This record gives sequence, C-alpha cells and structure tokens, in this order.
Amino acid sequence: MDRWRVHKFGGSSVADAVCMERVARILEEDPNPRLGVVLSACRGITDALLNVVAAAERQDDGVDRRIDEIRKRHHVIAETLLSGDPRAQFLTSFEQDLRDIASILHTVRLIRAASQTVRDLIAGYGEIWSTRLFSAYLRARGKRPGRVEWLDAREIVSVEWGPLGPAVRWDVSEANIAKAVPRDQPVTLIITGFIARDARGLQTTLGRNGSDFSGSIFGALLDAGEIVIWTDVDGVLSADPRLVPDAKVIDSLSYNEAMELAYFGAKVIHPQTMAPAVLKGIPIWIRNTFAPEKLGTLICANPTSQLAVKGITSIDRCALVNLEGAGMIGVPGTAHRLFGALRDHGISVILISQGSSEHSICFAIPESEATRAEAVVREAFDSELRQGQIQSVEVTTACSILAVVGDGMAGSHGVAAKVFSALGSAAVSVRAIAQGASERNISVVIDGKHSSRALRSVHSSFYLSPHTVSIGLIGPGLVGGVLLDQMASQIERLSRDLKVDLRVRGIMSSKRMHLSNVEVPLGRWREAVSATGEPADLTRFAEHIHADHMPHAIIIDCSSSADIAARYPEWLAAGIHVVTPNKKGNSGDLELYARFQEARKQGSSHYLYEATVGAGLPIIQTLRDLRDTGDEIRRIEGILSGTLAYLFNVWDGSEPFSSIVRAAKAKGYTEPDPRDDLSGVDFARKLIILGREMGLRLELADVQLEGLVPPALKACGPEEFLERLPEFDAPMAQRLKAARERDRVLRYVGSLDAATGKASVGLVELERSHTFANINLTDNVVRFLTRRYNENPLVVQGPGAGPEVTAGGIFGDLLRVCAYLGAKL
Repeated sequence: MDRWRVHKFGGSSVADAVCMERVARILEEDPNPRLGVVLSACRGITDALLNVVAAAERQDDGVDRRIDEIRKRHHVIAETLLSGDPRAQFLTSFEQDLRDIASILHTVRLIRAASQTVRDLIAGYGEIWSTRLFSAYLRARGKRPGRVEWLDAREIVSVEWGPLGPAVRWDVSEANIAKAVPRDQPVTLIITGFIARDARGLQTTLGRNGSDFSGSIFGALLDAGEIVIWTDVDGVLSADPRLVPDAKVIDSLSYNEAMELAYFGAKVIHPQTMAPAVLKGIPIWIRNTFAPEKLGTLICANPTSQLAVKGITSIDRCALVNLEGAGMIGVPGTAHRLFGALRDHGISVILISQGSSEHSICFAIPESEATRAEAVVREAFDSELRQGQIQSVEVTTACSILAVVGDGMAGSHGVAAKVFSALGSAAVSVRAIAQGASERNISVVIDGKHSSRALRSVHSSFYLSPHTVSIGLIGPGLVGGVLLDQMASQIERLSRDLKVDLRVRGIMSSKRMHLSNVEVPLGRWREAVSATGEPADLTRFAEHIHADHMPHAIIIDCSSSADIAARYPEWLAAGIHVVTPNKKGNSGDLELYARFQEARKQGSSHYLYEATVGAGLPIIQTLRDLRDTGDEIRRIEGILSGTLAYLFNVWDGSEPFSSIVRAAKAKGYTEPDPRDDLSGVDFARKLIILGREMGLRLELADVQLEGLVPPALKACGPEEFLERLPEFDAPMAQRLKAARERDRVLRYVGSLDAATGKASVGLVELERSHTFANINLTDNVVRFLTRRYNENPLVVQGPGAGPEVTAGGIFGDLLRVCAYLGAKL
C-alpha cells in the first residue's frame, strides 16, 4: 500500500461552496488511495467566533446578529453542496453547536469575562463545521477510492503548552491514531485542523497557523510520504510580490532556508509548524488551490534548485540599539550581561552585530520595544555609564532589516559584493551587518523609508538579467508607433540570443499615458494603450519607468516637444538614460545643451540622439568617431532634409515649383504644412546639432538661413499658402534658369566651417559632377572634410527621412545603450 499523503487546505481554499468543490476535484485527481486531508475553518470564521466572544464580554447587543451571520454562511454552503439526509444531518448538528455556543456565551455575558479554555472551545468550532460539511460532500460525490471518514483531531492529538507554545505528546498521539485509523486500507480522512486536547483532556488550539501545524503533525503521525500545503499563491516567492512585481516562484528550498525566510517575514510556513515534518524528513509542497496545474515549491532536506539565493525579504518597524564604550574591550561577559538583561525583561532580539574590536555591540529589536529596551540596557550598565567606561546607548528607530537567504550562498564568491553593490546603486546606506557562519543569510539594517527600494534593487541583482531595461516611450505617433512595432518583432530574438530583456513599461502621448507594472504587451500595444490609461504626467511617468526593482531605465522621446526636451537634465541626473530623435533639445538654448552634458556626467547616464540628424544614418556617430580618434574636422557640408532633396531632385523646370511642392505633399513627402520643410528651420537645427558636436558654440540665430517661404505667405494658413504659392514661381524659375545656363543644378545645402565658426543653410548652385547633385530622390548626404579625409572627403549617404528608417535609428541607439551597459550585442 502506498504511503499516506497529507493535504492541508487553508481558510481561503474552503471559503465557500465553489472553493470546496475545487478542493474536492483536487483530491479526486490524486491517485494515492490513502489521504489525510486537514482543513481550516472557512475563511474568516475563526475571527468571527472570537469576535462573538469579545462581544459577549462587552455585553454587546450584537451577539445574536453575529451568530446569525455565521449561521447564514454555513447554511448557504450546505444547501449548495448537500442534499437529503447528509444536509439534514449536518444542519442538525450545526444548529446544536450554535445552541451550545449561545449557552456558553450567556455565561460569558453574565460574568463579563471568558477564560482561555472558553475561547479555545468556541474558536475550534470553525474547523469542526468545515470538515463535517466537506466530508459529507466528498462522500456523496463517491469518486475517492475506499471510505471517506471524518476524523476529530481532538481524539488524536494531545499537546502540552510550554514557553515555546504547544508541544505534541507524541507517545499519546501515536497511540490514539493507531487505534483510530486503519493502516492497510484505502481511506480518505477529513481531519479538523487547529484543535487538539491538552494533558487534562480539555480542548485547546494550536495557535495561529495551527492548521499548518496540524498538517505537519498528521504527516508525522501517519508517516506520510509528503505533505501538501494548499494556499492562494503559486508557491514560495523570491520576494513579496506587492513590493517586487518580478518576484519568482522558487522551485525548491531546504528546511533551513524556509525557516530563515519565515523568520524574516516571508509568508511561507511558520517554522514551528514544519517541525514534525522536519523531524521525520517529510517533504512539504506549497501549492495554489486556485491554480493546481502549477507545480509549486518543494521544501525538503536536499533541494535540487540551482539558485544560490532563494529569497529576499524584510522586517519593517525595527529599532537598532548600539552600546558603545572603550571599557568593553577585552572584558568577558559583556554580551552575557546585555542579552541576559533583555531576556529577563522578555525582549526578543532579531539581529546582533559586533565589531572585532569589541568597542561596540548593536542589536535590532521590534520598534515597539525600543523605549523599554533602552531603559533595560541603561539600568544593566548604569555603573559603567556613570564611570565613563561605556560612552553611549543609542537607539535608532524607523529601521528595517533586509535578509538575503540561500544555502547556495555558502562558498559562492561575490554574493555579498552583489548585495552591497545593489544597495549602493540604490543609494541605500547600511547601518549594521550580520552573517552567520553557515553563510545562509546576509542581513543588513537600513533606514526603514528605503526598505522597498532596497528590496527591489537587491532582488533585481539576483533574479533579473543584468541587461533588463525599463523603457518608457513618449510620443507613440508615426515614428514612435513604428519603433514599438520594430521592437515587438525583435524582442524575443534579443532575449533568446543576446540576453537583452527590453521591457516597455510606459507609453505616453500628449494627453494620456499607459503604465504597466511588468511590461506592455508589444504585440498589442495599441489595444493596451487605448483600453486603459490616465492623464499624462511627466513626473509620475519618469518615476514609474525609473523603478527601484529594475536595473536600468531608458526614456525614448519620440515627440518634437521643447518642454519634454527641457526635462532631460532632470532625468539624466537621476540615472535615466535618454534616447531621442527630438531636435529641440540639442538645437535649443546653449545653456540647456550644457546642462544635458553635466547631468549626464552626474547621473552616469547615456544620452543618444543619432536620429536627430539623418534619421537612421550614422552621421553623429561618424562625427564622434572622427573626433575621438584624433582627426581634425575642418568642414561639414550636407543635404539634411529628405523633403528638400526630393523637391530639387525632381524639379526640372517643366512645371512650376509650386506644383512640385503640392505633388510632394500629396505623396506624404512633406509635413502637413509644407512651410515646416521649406522654411529651412528644421534643417538649421540639424546643422546646429552637428556644429555643437564639432565643438562650435552655435545658436539658431547664428545660422545664415535662406528659407524658401515667401515673407508674404508666412502668416497665412496651410491651404492659403498652397493656393498662393504659384504667385512666387517666377523668382524660383529664374534661379533654376540661371543655374542651368552655367550647367549647374540647384540643391538646398547646409555647411559648417570649423575655422570661421560660420554656419549657413540655403539654396546653392553645384556642378553636375558634385556628390550632392547625384543622389537618390529623398536621400540625405553629408560630406566630412577632415585632416585625414581632405583630398577625398568622407561621405555618408542614404535615406534620411521616413518612419521606418527613423525608428531604426532610434532602435539602434537603444541597443547601443544596452551595449554600453554590458550587453554583448
């Protein structure tokens, strides 16, 4: 016969009829013929029963109402799951129990006090009701092999209360179960959790987490092969998911790891409840009742997990007490006196740290004990304090303890370095450090207000790829939308082949923004953005993207807003990398441009803007490479407008210039208002960007700009502009004719001269053999004249406009930042 398997279901797992049906299906799918099933009370019932007792003590008139609420809840479950005799039998016994409770509460009302025995008696009814009801329901379904029997734990488990809580009287309990349970027959035992009897035979409870303790006790009593604790989470998580959205389910833990995590606040399983299973080496599974298809977490003696760190958790609202003095050095018994005094006053110490010089001892305690602990320590060392042998007793409140736990940390190089590096990167100062000789736990005391940031930062250093990047995109219009689509097509390959984890966690337009705690699904980002959102808020957007639990943050600005560009210094100084095609920043006020560079250095951040000039062409990168390798750039010339390149490539005089402009607009080659292209201002901004990269201190006013918008048409609307533009065809035709007479062509060109610092943009005549006279219709082209490339200038040429190539240039900058951060692209 197979060994027993014990299942334990918590209150949330049996909260109502739907939940109980789910539990029944889980048990029916278990092929083991012998099951022990420990159930908690239905969710909230134990608290409700204790509240009834408290109400009776207060002589509250609401006692009957509270009892009626408990009655209605169980009646609904019984009437949903049971029918006929099983329902009648359950409700008869249930109503008798309520009458017994009412009689007991009548006495409590009279004397206005309830003994602990009374509280234990009434609190234990919740498990009695849930197990009686469920055993009747499972028996009626008839899908388990063998019999389904109800087992009252009070008839089996005998405990004795001591300083550490309830201790099982194993000899008595083992004898009881040997009489009550057949060892060689298929049977499903539905067992009451939480309750037991003491040595006098009186009903008692096993305290909070008592049902988990019951599961472990019955696992040991039945010599089970394993214990399964069913709860409402997928297993033991690497951190609190409310604080760390990227928390992972840990595949397996050792008993010691689970105890360490539980001690430091992780909601795993209480260390005491595991003791019987640990004693017999019984594996414990933590699984999700509401997702039984998930494997969960195994807690056992020898886990196979390859993770060095199993969990990162914290205890908040702590106080750090520091005892310091030269008189402590070399004096035996100081620690004994200190901790003996704390023990005598019932103050529990969470963490201890002492330097090898013995000059000071510090320890952490619950913040609620801080005042009392200080008084106790001062009293214990009153003589030394008065004599100056001990200089100070300092208490620091509002602290937190961060614990990093894992058996695999022992002997692993660099774990501590990774912890402290992550804390340093998050600007979190460490007040005290403790690590046991087992190397299973590294604990640090930090300022409580930094607890969440510290937890997220340390977690990311162990559980996320070092190349995980939190991305926020501003301006999901034509270029921004294409960029998101390009990323969607490549993100899986980048993650699989290059280990680059790009997570778009926010998308913002001019009025709305969509934020995601994990990441926006790029395959359907348009639907996600349109379905949910909130008013645009640049401050909140940046804070969300620059999340504490993400190793790196990048904001991609695909807008053309000067207001957004003005926020770059703030972001760069905070350590947020910026990638943008927005020309307003680098071509704006020189003072702002200087702030970009200073902020970048301050925040150790990267600021890339290749797409501001020439879309996806490597113009800025080429310029930087030339300067960085020591070349001397003497002159830059180029055509930096795809629109203006097109206009003068196709205009041959056979039709008016205004017709060419109108046709270009119809094909989408111009902005909605063609004057944005014809004015030459956008071209001039690109020239300023290149000039500043050369080291020239250029402002927009310094550029000699020849625009192609007639002064008389600057103030009218776009439609009127196109209607009246033919009025000015004659001057343009004359310029074309003059150029042709000299066997030349017209091109709209910008130039920068390093020697004079002059910059100009305008319509010029070029030889037909000139590089700029022989380009594709919408190409951008730049010619670098340098000390190296003097007789034969360096030329960069290609498509310099359009959403696809511009988005490609931005994507290239994004990956370049990842490479700077260490990704091997």
